[in-house]
Amino acid sequence: MSACRLAVDIGGTFTDVVLERGGAMQSTKVPTTPRAPQDGFLNGVLRLLEEAGVRPAEIGSIIHGTTLATNALIERTGAVTALVTTEGFRDSLEIGYEARFDQYDIQLQKPDPLVPRRLRQTVVERVGADGGVITPLDEASLAAVAARLIADGVESVAIGFLHAYANPSHEQRTAEILANLLPGIPLSLSSEVCPEIREYERLSTTVANAYVRPKMAHYLTALEHDLKGVGFACPLFLVTSAGGITTLEAASRFPIRLVESGPSGGARLAEIIAEQNGVADVLSYDMGGTTAKICLIDRYRASTAREFEAARSSCIAKGSGLPLRIPVVEMIEIGAGGGSIAAIDALQRVTVGPASAGAEPGPACYGRGGMVPTVTDADLALGRLDPERFAEGRLHLDTAATETAIASTIAHPLCLDLRDAARAICEIVDETMANAARIHAVEHARNLRGSTMVAFGGAGPLHAGRLAEKLGIPRVIVPVNPSVGSAVGFLSMPVAYEVVKSRYMLLSHFQPHQIEAVLDGLALDAHAVVESAAPGRERQIRRTALMRYLGQGHEVEVELPDDGVTEATAGVLRSRYGRRYAELYGREMAAGEIEILTWTVTVSTPRAAVAPVPPVDCANTAEREGRRPVFDPGSGTSRDTPIYLREALRPGDRLDGPALVVESQTTTVVPASFRATVNSAGQLVLDRVAASEAAAGESDDIRLTGCRRWSTSRRE
Repeated sequence: MSACRLAVDIGGTFTDVVLERGGAMQSTKVPTTPRAPQDGFLNGVLRLLEEAGVRPAEIGSIIHGTTLATNALIERTGAVTALVTTEGFRDSLEIGYEARFDQYDIQLQKPDPLVPRRLRQTVVERVGADGGVITPLDEASLAAVAARLIADGVESVAIGFLHAYANPSHEQRTAEILANLLPGIPLSLSSEVCPEIREYERLSTTVANAYVRPKMAHYLTALEHDLKGVGFACPLFLVTSAGGITTLEAASRFPIRLVESGPSGGARLAEIIAEQNGVADVLSYDMGGTTAKICLIDRYRASTAREFEAARSSCIAKGSGLPLRIPVVEMIEIGAGGGSIAAIDALQRVTVGPASAGAEPGPACYGRGGMVPTVTDADLALGRLDPERFAEGRLHLDTAATETAIASTIAHPLCLDLRDAARAICEIVDETMANAARIHAVEHARNLRGSTMVAFGGAGPLHAGRLAEKLGIPRVIVPVNPSVGSAVGFLSMPVAYEVVKSRYMLLSHFQPHQIEAVLDGLALDAHAVVESAAPGRERQIRRTALMRYLGQGHEVEVELPDDGVTEATAGVLRSRYGRRYAELYGREMAAGEIEILTWTVTVSTPRAAVAPVPPVDCANTAEREGRRPVFDPGSGTSRDTPIYLREALRPGDRLDGPALVVESQTTTVVPASFRATVNSAGQLVLDRVAASEAAAGESDDIRLTGCRRWSTSRRE
């Protein structure tokens, strides 16, 4: 296989491309093309290969992460989708949990189901929780169901019957019949997409898969065709939300597993940086053009989960989105990116996001017709960005357009000068991110004050210092190639695939032979996917059980021993479950009965070894390239700030804040309260040397009302 590999991450604003050749990396960023994402993909890839002098035929593999599935769910731009379900359960998608995510909001609006009621069809059939057939499938009625779906112009169908995880025969027979009656229309079966207990989540996940499947299939087919057309002969792999890579075929069948594919690459990069620097407690902070992603790294591994909420109507309110039962790197994602739009609400407050200017037209400063101010415009107005060096110098920023947008939208209505209006935008978005990080940390019982932040993404290094001040984080690490951090993370991901199945069992009635048969079947499916992506490669197998005390509502994942399933396995699981439960909740209930709901098998290639970063004496004073006035939100004043070129810095260099470290695709803002050094891996390390004036007041009160000048003041 060729030594050259490509990683491509399509975001809402930019498409990032990284070329790895002989251990060295080269990267570029191009605007995303929302109407045809494959165009931006090819634009970036061909540009980078031309700059590197590499032919398409020399590329050994392409690893691709995309937000296309996520955006389709958020923007409701997926296929016209129908649901075929058990008679009497037509409204399960709307009933959900029968709960309100905000009980005090009398005008609360729950997200509409992806399938409207008129497109939900029912069939007479019934399977029990034990897998036994209670009512046979009424096959004759499926012809009428198909006729109605054709009349409604359905483009994709989800099939989800009650207890299909225990016995998929009715779903499989329904799919056989509908495949003949609805040729060319993709069918998603809950027993394949999410063969797990819990009706609502299983239906929601299956419907979401069906909803995005035609769009993803069209995109992946077009992309594969275009790549072959320009001379690529290498395989194309897709990044999953769980932080592994999989085949094009698996991604096309189960595109719902791609919903967080891009951000999972960033989490993988943060894991590597943490391990290189020997820092077990890390906050991964990825701020791109559309969103900001925050993930906790504990003992060099990102937090993971088995469920995820997509398209939340309230950005940090659990229960306000679409529940998905998929393996995922656990993080919080909010609409706070460089392209997030600033506005004034009905209470005369400055708000930022979640709406984004995206790639078309983009921020006002891009000069492409954008008329509203964004975070990038505010960064430019505060002096953080060089108009001539933005995006590798290919995009000249229009300062006049920025000033007009901020003045007309924020400054004039609030009687602020331009600088204070820009400061308000940045402070609001930084506080929004800080609040999201606090909530995420509290939910995981973590204290961020002892953490190290790893900051990347196109806008991450611009805002990391201020965010660290607000959170009391003493150290920030900005990796090499930070602007394309998620794509860099793709290149270190293992080939991995997880298969899951619910099979209920009390631990006191443990049946090892039955479970071994279930696990063997799951392993066979997982091995098949990994073998197709990495033939002959060494593999690792991880088997887990999802367990809980009898009567509880949620499970704890416990790893099974490696030496097979025997009678002794029950005692091992009881012991491991007790320890894990105590870690999470402070105590265990030794006498409590334990039940197992679900079993998982993950097959993966081994992760590459990570070498520690050798220490270096940081005694060299870095040479600055110039100076310019930059507004410091901590002190509320503009300062004549030295500018350093990242490419000119060497290991051992040191510089004091305030400072700007400029590189071709982003800029790192070093606040006055930090000192920056360059370690032996070329990473920029910001260490807190003094408490800033603003960070001491984490509950600063930002007043932006009427025609009073806004200010931050410490509450008495």
